[in-house]
Amino acid sequence: MTVECENHDYYLLKGDKLLALIRRIFKNSPEFRHDSLKHVARFAPWIPFIGGKPDYTPGLKTVIEFPDRSNPITLSAPIILAAGANKTAKRVADYANLGFGGVSVGTATRNYREGNPHRPRVGFLEEDRSIYNSMGLNNDGVEVISKRVDEQLGRIHRSGMSVGISVAETPGLMTEAEKLKDVLESFAIAYKAADYIEINVSCPNTGENRLDLDTRFVEMLFAEIMNYRKSQAIRKAVYAKLSPDLSEHQLISTLDVLVRYGVNGVIVGNTFPTKKIGELPMFAKYENLKVLRADGDKGGISGRPLYLNTFWMTQLVKSRFPQLSVIACGGIDHGMKVLDLIRAGADAVQCYSVCAFRWMPAHAMRREILDGLRAANLKDISELRTK
Repeated sequence: MTVECENHDYYLLKGDKLLALIRRIFKNSPEFRHDSLKHVARFAPWIPFIGGKPDYTPGLKTVIEFPDRSNPITLSAPIILAAGANKTAKRVADYANLGFGGVSVGTATRNYREGNPHRPRVGFLEEDRSIYNSMGLNNDGVEVISKRVDEQLGRIHRSGMSVGISVAETPGLMTEAEKLKDVLESFAIAYKAADYIEINVSCPNTGENRLDLDTRFVEMLFAEIMNYRKSQAIRKAVYAKLSPDLSEHQLISTLDVLVRYGVNGVIVGNTFPTKKIGELPMFAKYENLKVLRADGDKGGISGRPLYLNTFWMTQLVKSRFPQLSVIACGGIDHGMKVLDLIRAGADAVQCYSVCAFRWMPAHAMRREILDGLRAANLKDISELRTK
């Protein structure tokens, strides 16, 4: 089925205008704004004008099932908070208050990382409704993060959410053997706690070469990961998180490898390298962006300009590899985009940057999804997949 791609937009309501005012007030504290979502999630039920609480609307419940009978992923809605929002895995269930149906925590590395020491590490592009960052995988380490997830898992499930842990290679490792050992150890630790695991092979924000550009290494890595999974009594889903700037040839080559080794799905994609900003429909120019690392790099872009690319990647993956589960990520800020992506083959979506620009965006997108279902004379989102 061919689905038209429209970059649906939303009207600015009172909450969105208030959010814009907050951004102006704290314009010189980008990381504070970047990090404030956890406080909103925690206190949303008790702040009258926010009105946030978990939503269990039956028509939005989403269950992702897998051909190899991996454990299904159950979401109260097909909207997952992307990795990078909750790096610590603290108070994960709070994000149900914001309307999210699931959360990916991390990205986690084998040990604690302070991240990129340069300041600033984050920039906001108001006109484009986008963010660029080079945080550098700051996190508490996969053992700490996994322990926290394990301790909270019952509460997370009762809130209607599933939780994934995103893991990545520790920057600075020199040999392939070191990198393989590092990622496999992180994967094994995260596997014991999470509902599903993301392998982030595409982070542009650490100064290291991305793993998803080396097909041979991707093959070695996922061979090891999936062999480990075969040895486990419980089969959990494994996703590869890929970069949105892959060419069609690079993407298909990588997908061939993932399918060969039985990887369950892909997340398309990650942040878009700012060096390629000219390929995106943006007002901002690369030379006008702030430097975010000591080496002069300006990190990766996320937000609204990525949507058309996200849609293209989703359609390509499902048309060529229908057995793969797809979670679409990048530029998703409207419920009709969620519906269009599901029609194109996505099982769910991930978002984060929209939280900086739209008031309670997951709740707003839930309402738009329900409006779209009613307009199509559908009772629930599961019917959309059969049309």
